[in-house]
Amino acid sequence: MKEILLVGTGGFIGASLRYIISSWFSQFSKFTFPLGTFFINILGCMLIGIFVGLKLDNIFRVSLEKFIAIGLIGGFTTFSTFGLESFELLKAGQYKITVLYMIGSIVIGLIAIGLGIIISYK
Repeated sequence: MKEILLVGTGGFIGASLRYIISSWFSQFSKFTFPLGTFFINILGCMLIGIFVGLKLDNIFRVSLEKFIAIGLIGGFTTFSTFGLESFELLKAGQYKITVLYMIGSIVIGLIAIGLGIIISYK
């Protein structure tokens, strides 16, 4: 139950920050490029990189990982998790798997969006 509360609280904060920052950026974007989402995705990747790079004590790591990495940063952007997993695959020398994961996630994700729209179209 404690872990669910940590993830949920972090997720609430992260999603709220995403909304605030995205709304703020939208006032500066005069064209169709989704500047707010782009900024949030890049910032989220940097933040999860910093978190992983800190290599905190195991005593605090589990609770902080739930709250910060899964909840806060995950609520802010799941793209950061996608980036971290891709980076870890590259670091492990799993180049083919990395390409498959990255391209598959994007292409199949777009297809799934299209299918969802088709299924729900009235």
